[in-house]
Amino acid sequence: MGRKRETGEKVQSGPGRKAKKQKPPSRFLNEEERGNKKQLSRRQKKRLKNRLEKATAIAEAKKKANERDLCKKLKNHATELVPKVGSKRKLPDSEDSAEESSEEEFGSALGKESDYNEKKDDDADVSGYTDDNKGWLKPKRRASQMEEEASDESADEDSDEVADEFGSSDDSGEDKKDEDDIEDDLLPVEKAAKKLRKKEEVNRKLAEDELKTNIAESETFILPSGQEIEKDTQTPDLAIIQQRIKEIMFVLSDFKSRGEQGRGRKEYLSQLCKDLCTYYSYNEYLMECLMQLFPLEIVEFLEANEVQRPVTIRANTLKTRRRDLAQVLINRGVNLDPIGKWSKVGLIVYDSQVPIGATPEYLAGHYILQGGASFLPVMALAPQENERILDMCAAPGGKTTYIAALMRNTGMLFANDANKERAKAIVGNLHRMGITNTVVSNYDGKQFPKVMTGFNRVLIDAPCSGTGVISKDPEVKVNKDEKDILRCSHLQKELLLAAIDCCDAKSKSGGYIVYSTCSVMVEENEWVIDYALRKRNVKLVPTGLDFGREGFVNFEKYRFHPSLKLTRRFYPHTHNLDGFFVAKLKKFSNKIPGQTKDKPTADNEGSGDTEVHTGREAEHK
Repeated sequence: MGRKRETGEKVQSGPGRKAKKQKPPSRFLNEEERGNKKQLSRRQKKRLKNRLEKATAIAEAKKKANERDLCKKLKNHATELVPKVGSKRKLPDSEDSAEESSEEEFGSALGKESDYNEKKDDDADVSGYTDDNKGWLKPKRRASQMEEEASDESADEDSDEVADEFGSSDDSGEDKKDEDDIEDDLLPVEKAAKKLRKKEEVNRKLAEDELKTNIAESETFILPSGQEIEKDTQTPDLAIIQQRIKEIMFVLSDFKSRGEQGRGRKEYLSQLCKDLCTYYSYNEYLMECLMQLFPLEIVEFLEANEVQRPVTIRANTLKTRRRDLAQVLINRGVNLDPIGKWSKVGLIVYDSQVPIGATPEYLAGHYILQGGASFLPVMALAPQENERILDMCAAPGGKTTYIAALMRNTGMLFANDANKERAKAIVGNLHRMGITNTVVSNYDGKQFPKVMTGFNRVLIDAPCSGTGVISKDPEVKVNKDEKDILRCSHLQKELLLAAIDCCDAKSKSGGYIVYSTCSVMVEENEWVIDYALRKRNVKLVPTGLDFGREGFVNFEKYRFHPSLKLTRRFYPHTHNLDGFFVAKLKKFSNKIPGQTKDKPTADNEGSGDTEVHTGREAEHK
């Protein structure tokens, strides 16, 4: 069975295999107990070493600077005590005590300086600088230079270890922190140098520009010769032509001092007209007319005609408000703004993510696409509720629907147009916009007084040459000539006289006629109004538009009625609107000047108008 174990004796067992390999357990230490010691990488250690060396060098430089200041102070004090510089100082017994007290006063911190003074006292005939001064006369190295050298060394050392430390986020943070510290604290001189270099560069450029300007002003522009003109007509170089246009405009602005000797102003104007026709593709007649209208801003006008006018819409106040409409369109991705302070219903559209002419709001009649300049005649007409109003040339219906909205669907509005096909567009817009007080007719405007008269207000947006909307129809540049302008002028005179005859001078609230065209030609605007003032009992009144240029009273050889300054002109390059003309007439009598007992017919009016027009045409030629 075996022997029994004696429990009283305990045999001490030796360490086992596990006990030999395992270390005694150690408790986990937090950061405070470890003393916040963070293991640094090799690169960080080198960088730390460089920073310590820099700090030590800066501290030594500061210490030397302080010692130099103390030396200066001690030297000044010694100068006060010594009667003569350069002679050996011999102090009497009475002054020995003062010297000892002065040395005790400076203290042990100035030991070196006091030794220097004692040595200076013992030496004879000391003047100027000696080798004893080299310790504090040696120029100290600037901190920025020391920093640059240290940074260059550290950069060379670190370049070899980029691959090892590329993925370390802690190192990248340390790098950024070091760069910020260097830029903020250690590079003030370099910052100032950079600012100085930038300032010098700007001044140099300004000086070059000023020199070029002075050279350009001092040089005299010479007109091209006949061979050069022929060469330009065969193979025109637009860049050369554009530069020549600028130079000619510069000369004409001060012709007396800048003009070429032996050349007249007419030669410059002739060359400018040819260059403008070539560069902007206008015919010669139209360019001459425009140069007469805009002698100083012809280039701005022509450039404005090359750019499309912004898209504008008018809110239909019968169905919505402008604020609500704008919010809805913005939600649909339309970028828009109010057209200006002068209109409460207009919106200008910059861009749209949806077709602006096919939105549910457009189909529901909440707004209509209408040019900003088309608002102006209706605003000048100022229709009132329960009135009888005629729109003689109404197609496609933008102005008609605006008048109906201002009348709030009250009264009676007659929309007439001579073109039957275009009159269909009036009907479509009236139905879509919810207009119920309008009658659409298809009569010749010149014969409309035979159909109906007695209107409170009449609006006539007469057909014209379209010289104010060249951006919409570029063909006007080459298609319109003198005959077209005079033909339009003759038609406009007949329509304006018919519109005046349709208006009732005895109307209590009205008796107003508004004449407008989308042309900038004087023959279609001031000339027509001046003719109506002589042929009918009407007078010009303010349009109520607080912007726009005044109409011409004197133009070239023409002299118009002084009241034509009440008319308004609008240009694309000044108002960012289509070229437009607006005039407001007030009829004060239904009698026709020079009329006999037998009332003349419309045919007689037309023949009389033709006779006057022929005389004007001869005068114009």
